[in-house]
Amino acid sequence: MTDSATQPCDLLIEAGWVVPVVPHGVVFEDHAVAVSGGRILAVLPTAEARARFAAKDTVSRPDAALIPGLVNAHVHNPMTLLRGVADDLPLKVWLQQHIWPIEGAVLSQGFVEDGVLLAIVEMLRGGTTCCNENYFFPDVQAATYAKHGFRALVGLPVIDFPTAWAASDDEYFERAGAIHDQWKGDALVATAFAPHAPYTVGDASFERIRMLADQLDIPVHLHLHETAQEVAQSIEKHGQRPIARIDRLGLLNDRLIAVHMTQLTDAEIALCAQRGVSVVHCPESNLKLASGFSPVCKLIAAGVNLAIGTDGCASNNDLDMVGETRTAALLAKAVAGDAAGFSAFEALRAATLGGANALGFGDRVGSIEPGKQADLACIDLSAPETQPLHHVVSQLVYASNRRQVSDVWIAGVRKLDRGELVGIDVDAVLASARSWRERIAQVRLA
Repeated sequence: MTDSATQPCDLLIEAGWVVPVVPHGVVFEDHAVAVSGGRILAVLPTAEARARFAAKDTVSRPDAALIPGLVNAHVHNPMTLLRGVADDLPLKVWLQQHIWPIEGAVLSQGFVEDGVLLAIVEMLRGGTTCCNENYFFPDVQAATYAKHGFRALVGLPVIDFPTAWAASDDEYFERAGAIHDQWKGDALVATAFAPHAPYTVGDASFERIRMLADQLDIPVHLHLHETAQEVAQSIEKHGQRPIARIDRLGLLNDRLIAVHMTQLTDAEIALCAQRGVSVVHCPESNLKLASGFSPVCKLIAAGVNLAIGTDGCASNNDLDMVGETRTAALLAKAVAGDAAGFSAFEALRAATLGGANALGFGDRVGSIEPGKQADLACIDLSAPETQPLHHVVSQLVYASNRRQVSDVWIAGVRKLDRGELVGIDVDAVLASARSWRERIAQVRLA
């Protein structure tokens, strides 16, 4: 019988350390998080939690740190099926001579569904509970994320040439409107406009996006200032840098999720801060494609909201947000010439609340606070690689790896239990991936 003095809850997670992200720079030792109806009820010392709550389920992880679920703020998740097909090439050659021709041959609803499911498996195993998607067949993406209870901002693609998704500008926008209407108000899936890049989208489409994004109150997810070549091409074609052009078209505002941003002047950084632009840093993709270095420390100093993304598996080649966060922290120090720049706490915030804020989800997820959705991940710190434990967040960012993620919840629903996925047939997912490898190999040999 439940003690009349105790409060019922669905779940009590007891952890050696809770890293709430808000307040910033704080770690709560020997604390618990109470969850009910998918939301966080309280964060309090474990002894107090046991006395206050009567939980239907209690999970005790005394050697683990409980963190907000990681937010991968830029992905092309169907491209998990293209992992490794065209490595060690510059961006333009990689994209135009390899990726686009393969996509032209295999892009379909089945490709997107199977690629997204493979990505969900990888992300959950690495502590990621939310992503910002940018690819074709957003209807299939949204349905797949919803089916598996994964939180996602699904991009509504716009690009200035026909694809398997849409044959004309009008069709891109008509389909975007229908999908937005279908998923408006969903608990886990939301939509954003996803024009590919300044060099593949014309002024008329950008102006249409600005008008509709304002009307629908949704973000705009855009590759921007990714390479020096992109900037030079814009100056030659439009007489101005891409950011200036986007600003002229009315899109440089607090709806913009600007991805990569490796080529920035101090004046452009100040303008982004003034306009409320969120920047997504994808360090490993930028390194692999030799695209450049985002000035992370300058962006943070200016007050720009910074998020972290892996990019797609065809250019990274993984969806490992634990590793990406470490790379982001280390690279930022080298670029700034400042070992104190972009601290472990700042990096973890970018990988959680920074991403949530960029996606417009910051009121729901990204930190461990009462009232927020219980999107949570446990990282076991008992392994030799993370001992001795002098500083929890330093170990999380600089020493841990995704294989130490033990448990994951999205909206209080268990997705990973002691390293084992819940409700997903991994063998079937792997069999599908092998089948796609064979089909893609035939395309490449043709």
